[in-house]
Amino acid sequence: MQILVGTCGFARSRRAIYSALDAVELQETFYNMPDPERMAALRREAPEFHFTAKVFQGLTHPPGSPTFKRTRGFKPAQGHGLLKPTRENFELWQQFFDAVSRLRPEVLVFQTPPSLRPEPYIRDFFASVAGSFRIAWEPRGETYRDPRLIEGVAELGVIIVVDPLRRSPLQQDVHYFRLHGLGGREVNYRYKYTQEDLRRLADVVIGLAGSRAYVMFNNVHMYSDALEFKRALRLTASRASG
Repeated sequence: MQILVGTCGFARSRRAIYSALDAVELQETFYNMPDPERMAALRREAPEFHFTAKVFQGLTHPPGSPTFKRTRGFKPAQGHGLLKPTRENFELWQQFFDAVSRLRPEVLVFQTPPSLRPEPYIRDFFASVAGSFRIAWEPRGETYRDPRLIEGVAELGVIIVVDPLRRSPLQQDVHYFRLHGLGGREVNYRYKYTQEDLRRLADVVIGLAGSRAYVMFNNVHMYSDALEFKRALRLTASRASG
């Protein structure tokens, strides 16, 4: 299985990221609609690099979300957000899709807020947008605790995103992991992963079935943790082969 290690956002210069890591999940595409020229420039800059992108929050978050404070030129309407299968959301999806396409991202990542309830229409939304780029969904809060919904979305070919140090991965051909730190809360961005954490993570990832796994760190120490994890992967693979 191919294991791609990266960060959620550019934690260092782009040149450093391209040379030291395998992948980056763009975060700017969550806060603002992608600029097609910017997307094309990034792809020209790194033609063979593994880019993924976080989907614009106008599709995933409610109009009153505080995250919109960082958004320019977009005012959410009542029909936007929370994966509702509305005309407003589908029009926004097409706008986002057209703009981000010039990056040729390998995965588009939907991250929904913990406040989203496990409504049946969520599967309907994914059924309507699936089949273009590969899509991943990181459910949080109550939505993750609804196995019927999770299984129904996964049946559409949508990758279900988990943190494998917190939850067991589903059986999928392509895995997508986002690591937000450990601790009592769902996220702990200031957490620094220990060598034992990274060895445990390496054991989990190497033991998976499938063709590819993205392991994306999303914490304050994401760059150094990603580098250390690549070392842990090499050591674990070496021990297994020896």
